Formats: sequence, structure tokens, C-alpha cells
Amino acid sequence: INTCVFLIVCLYLPQIDKRHQSKDSIFFRDGVRRIDFVLAYVDDLNKEWEKKLERRKEFERNLENAGLKLEREDKKESEDGKICFVKIHATWDVLITYAEVLNIKVPIKENDIPSTVENPLDCMLAPLRLPEKVMHPEPDYFTAPFSRDKQELYLINDESTFFSPSMRNRIVNYILTRCPYGTEEGKKKFGIKRLLNNGTYTAAYPLHDCQYWKKANDPNCENERYTLYMEWARFLRFYKEQPLDLIRKYYGEKIGIYFAWLGFYTEMLFLAAVVGLICFLYGLFTMDENMSSKEICDPAIGGEIIMCPLCDQDCEYWRLNTTCESSQYSHLFDNVATLFFAIFMGIWVTLFLEFWKRRQARLKYEWDLVDFEEEQQQLQLRPEYEAKCTHKKKNPVTQEMEPYLPITSQAVRFCISGTTVLKIKLLFSGFTEIPRTHMEYENRLTMKMFLFQFVNYYSSCFYVAFFKGKFVGYPGAYTYMFNRWRNEECDPAGCLIELTTQLTIVMAGKQIWGNIQEAIVPWICNWWGRRKARNNPENLYSRWEQDHDLQTFGALGLFYEYLEMVIQFGFITLFVASFPLAPLLALMNNILEIRVDSWKLTTQYRRPVAAKAHSIGVWQEILNGMAILSVVTNAFIVAFTSDMIPRLVYYYTASENEDSPMSGYINNSLSVFQISDFPDRNKPKLNPENFVICRYRDYRYPPDHEKKYLHSMQFWHILAAKLAFIIIMEHVVFIVKFFVAWMIPDVPADVKAKIKREKYLTQKILYEYEFEKLKERLFGQICSFVWVLCLGSL
Repeated sequence: INTCVFLIVCLYLPQIDKRHQSKDSIFFRDGVRRIDFVLAYVDDLNKEWEKKLERRKEFERNLENAGLKLEREDKKESEDGKICFVKIHATWDVLITYAEVLNIKVPIKENDIPSTVENPLDCMLAPLRLPEKVMHPEPDYFTAPFSRDKQELYLINDESTFFSPSMRNRIVNYILTRCPYGTEEGKKKFGIKRLLNNGTYTAAYPLHDCQYWKKANDPNCENERYTLYMEWARFLRFYKEQPLDLIRKYYGEKIGIYFAWLGFYTEMLFLAAVVGLICFLYGLFTMDENMSSKEICDPAIGGEIIMCPLCDQDCEYWRLNTTCESSQYSHLFDNVATLFFAIFMGIWVTLFLEFWKRRQARLKYEWDLVDFEEEQQQLQLRPEYEAKCTHKKKNPVTQEMEPYLPITSQAVRFCISGTTVLKIKLLFSGFTEIPRTHMEYENRLTMKMFLFQFVNYYSSCFYVAFFKGKFVGYPGAYTYMFNRWRNEECDPAGCLIELTTQLTIVMAGKQIWGNIQEAIVPWICNWWGRRKARNNPENLYSRWEQDHDLQTFGALGLFYEYLEMVIQFGFITLFVASFPLAPLLALMNNILEIRVDSWKLTTQYRRPVAAKAHSIGVWQEILNGMAILSVVTNAFIVAFTSDMIPRLVYYYTASENEDSPMSGYINNSLSVFQISDFPDRNKPKLNPENFVICRYRDYRYPPDHEKKYLHSMQFWHILAAKLAFIIIMEHVVFIVKFFVAWMIPDVPADVKAKIKREKYLTQKILYEYEFEKLKERLFGQICSFVWVLCLGSL
């Protein structure tokens, strides 16, 4: 009877009309087998049609041989009548086989370790909390790596739901990237990536579990996408905490840890933003007391000081009081509070990195990543590496022969790659070097692209802060590049205000525009792609077609998200001495950034393939490097870009007015030049008021001095003070940074205790299991022996 029923079902299934299938269906036509992955291709009759067809046949045949089940949708069934779909289901045997290969951890017992004592401030933070079911979508378990031989050890209540959808698509993707599809030009070809690159398939992706704006009709659907949208991906939820466990469950640990880092970074920015705002308000409230601005704006002082032209011949003489307004604004950022803030940010960045290590350690424990070491990825070679390496050697860990690249080839490729980077041909470096594992590939690519973007984003700020106006010479002896272009001078109000203006544009304008682009561009692309499908009934626009029409997150999608935030991190640390409001603008941007990133990932992009990660990877080292560099850059900004050190030197060595120590500073800071000494190359064409002398920013002897136009002794005093300040500030900040880093352990004490406790209990469970199995085997052997004796006696 069962056989007859099975045959009837098999005969009936092909006749099921697509109209009877829910548009939210994530199952095969039988409504039982889950769709774990989808392949799409356009079946057009072009010159390579036959070759692509053969590749697909061979590839899909090998997928079936690997144990995967395929179900095909003809192009006639698609919304546009052009695209064919291949739906992939991983059977239980496939899942348990590759779960063991990938060392996937699965539950063996519910965690009975008591949770941390409740925080007394939790009641105050209640409005920021999400429902418990959203924050912790599944119980906490003791876990162990899966083994086919120990299936009865694990909590397998239902084989169809034992492995989560993210685990299933990760396993299927692992198979797809290693499945062969034939031999071309004498070389074995394999992997879905190559088939996507050569157009054999147009897309490969796992499915979202439902539409984001409403729950699915299928009771077996988890509706996690809908929950993420309602509780996380809407801007009106900006004040709520992030459901990190649900993000991790739906998208995988790699994306989950990005949002954990972004959220933690945003929280830490709150302290920096408050302190920066206080420093800005100090400058605002003391603006009217600034003696330098008063003298510049005074018609009797600044109005009588004639400044030398800022360019050759065509520029005119100008009066110092024309910079009155900009000098007042400059005081907002060039004051004593700025020095304090620069030192504070040097300590803040250390606190941020150290506390993030602690937060990351807690996530590693909560997400079962404690034993996720790099060796696990080291054992998983990249298919591209295996294909290109012809030499083999024994792996000291697995004791198996595996491909490797000789050291001589590595050296040649490294040199070629290095030359490529120096030529800023960064994107082509992938063709010249062959990283062994996915981890090495991502780390190298990340570092190279970041170095390129570092130069791209920060070069103008470094130029303004440390080079512009520093090597201009003086009137009559200006410095020229290639004896043609005169070196550029700073704004009349100083280079610091120019640097502040650049940072304001970047932190306010470009960040806002970047978020608008991130949200609007994919939305427009998806709207345009779905314009025809919007007129179709729901039962004709299937789940795989809906996801196919979404944007692709891409292999570099997460890289650009990290890059955007790390570049911002650089702006608020490397140049923060010139703009204390930078952390506040970064905070406001990041509150929006979290919701924009979550919204576009949940609503506008296909579901990314789940991937594991136990940290933010090489970005941690990049942040550490920028934190150290920021101490140096801010010390140099305070010393050489701002006027703080010259003012202090004047205050303690040259001031003559005890009641107003800074009176006369402006006159003291300007040198005198005799206009008749101008060579024809520099001399302005017009001098309607017949000025005899003009002033310029420098410390040089006047024209009537025997050391005419040479640097004065005050210049050397100021230079010595600047260098001393840099040395002292760097040493003080570095000592405090290293002391703070030493004082704060990377792993919280309670997490260490829980890790040890869980390892002990897990080992105890495994020991008891093995002991019971041993007793069963011994009992069976004893029974067999007794039975043999009984038969012998009979």
C-alpha cells in the first residue's frame, strides 16, 4: 500500500500547477523538502549556448551524485518567460556528512549554567529593550562538533529543522564551490563561481524565508525576515537595541559580528561626542575673550596691518582685519580645550578597542565560537588555490598530501603584487597572488584595498594639516615646485580652519549623502526590476523569482560596510584635534547607518550565504594601527597646524603686559617685508596706496637687521617648544594607553569561568555517553559469549 501511495504521489507531483503554490513557498512542489539554494540562468540561443548547456548538465549531474536533490522550473513558468531556475535541497545524509566535514557544532543538552546577575539599571533601560523572544530566539545549549557516529547524543527532535536554514545554505554553498563541471583546455574546472563568471548561471543564492512586510501563510515558515524588519530594520526603532542573536541566526556569524561591532562603536561614540561638544561649547563661550581675534578685528590694529599678497603679480595687498570673522571661528577649535580633547581621544580609542575585545569575547562564548580557531579555516583550502597549485606536500596537522605553492613562486608573486599596489592597480592583484585559504585571501584583499582607500580618503587632510603653508618660503624668496608652481599658502585665518572645514564637509555632507545613496540606489534598481511583476497575481510571482529580482550583496559587500566605518573612525581619531564635533557627527550618522544597513540588507538584497567568523578579522589590526597613528597626528596638528604653541611661547617669554598677557601677540607673530625687495616675478602689478612694507606669517628678522629675512631666535624657540610638546604628549598618551590596555583583561572573568564550566560539563556529557556505549558493547559481548557457552553445553 505504501508503495502504491508513493507512486501515485510521484505521478501527481509533476502535474501540480504553479498557480496552486503560494508565492511565499520555500519548499519543493511536495511542500516538504526545503529549498536551500537556487540557481538561475537564461536559456538563450547564442553562440555559446551548447557549451553552457553541457556545463550545466555536467554540473547538475555531479550535484545529484553528491546527494543533493534538484527541482527545475522551466522558463515558461517564470514571470518574464526567459529565466530558468534550479532549486536545490540538501537531504539529511548530505547535511550530516558535511556538518562533520565543516565541524559544525550542534546542541547536546540545554545550558543549565545560571545567567549573570541582573543589572539594577535594567528597569531604566527597559524602553531600549526588545522582547525576549526577539533577542533570544532559541534556547542556549551545550554544543559539540557533529559526528555521524554519535547521532543519538544530539538533541535531534526533527531532522527537517535540526540544522538551521543558515547552516543548510552554508553546507550547500560549500558543495557548490567544489563541484566539478568538466574539463576545458586540459584543466579540470569546478565551482559555481566560475560558472557565474562565464555566464553559465546568472545567479546563485539562498532564499529569504518570507516577505519582509508580512508573515508567510505557511505555518512552517519561521518568518525571521519579517521579525527583523519590524524590530530592527525600521528607522523608528533607532533607539532600540539590536537583536544580535536573531541576526546571527538568520545571516550567520560574520554579518552578526559586523552589526555587533557597529553597535558597540556607536555606543562608545556617545562619550566622545559629549566631551567633544563640551570642548566646542568652551570655545564658543570664550570666543569674545580671545585677544588674538580682538586685535585682528580692531581697525586700529588689524585694520592698519597690511599683509603681503598670497600669489605672484595678480594678487593685491590686503588688510589683516578682513580675516576677522574667520579668526573668530578659528578660536572655536583652536583653544586649550582642543588640547585636552586630543589627549582624551587618545585614551578613548584605547578604551574602545579594549572594551570591544571584551565584548567580542562574550559574543564568542554566546555564539559557540570559543573553539573556532583559524586552524579550522586553515584546513579548508580555497578551490582556486587547489586548482592553480601543482605541487603537493604533507599537512603536519592532517598528515595528508595537499597542494602548496613553493617559496620561490610565493616570492615572485609577492613582488609582482607589491609592484601592482604601488602602481595603484590594486584590483588586479588578485590575478598575481594565490592565497591558500579564505582567511588569507580576505585578509590580504582587505589590507591592500584599505591602504589604497587610506591614501584616497586621507591624502587631502594630511596635505592641509602637515604640508600646506609649511614650505612656502617668504616674500621675495618663495619656494616653487619644479621652479614653476609656487607652493600654496594657507587660508589667511590659518590652515587649521581649512582642515576643520574639510572635516565638516566629510563628516556632515558626505556621510549623509552616502547613506542616501546606500538606501535609494538599491531601492530604485529593485523597483525598476519588479515593474512588470507588480501587475501579476501573487501566486504567479514565486519566492525564488522575488529574491532573484533583488540586489546581490556580493563577496565585497561586508568589506565596504567595514571600510566606510573604519574610514570614519580615522577621521574622528587622526584629525580630531582640529574638529571636536567630529564624534558627535559620527554618532548621529551611525545611528542612521545601523538602520540603513539593516533595512537594505533585509529588504533590498538577496539573502547572503551564511559564513562563520569569531572576530572582525584584520580590521582589528587596522584599528590598532590607526589608534597609534592618531596620537602622532594629533600631536603634530596641535604643534604645527594650530597656533597654540606659539601663543604659549609668547605668553611665557615675550609678553610685556601683565594685565593682558596676550596683547601684542598678533604683531609679534608677523614678520616685516620691504616691498622694494620684491623681485619682478613676485611683485604685485598694482600698489595704489603706495605701501612701503607688508607683513607675513613667520618669525624672521626685519629688512633693517643685519640678518635680514633670516629666521629669528624666537622661531627656533618655538620650534624647540613644538618638538618638545610632541615628545611629551606622545609619551604621556602612549604610557596611559598601554597602562589602560594592561589593566583591562581581554576576556571578562565571568566569561572565562563560564567557558571553563561549559567545557567541563560538555566533556562530562561526552564521557558519560562513551561510557554508556562501552557498557552496551561489553554487555552485548558478554551475552554473546554466554549464548555460545550455552549452545556448547547443549
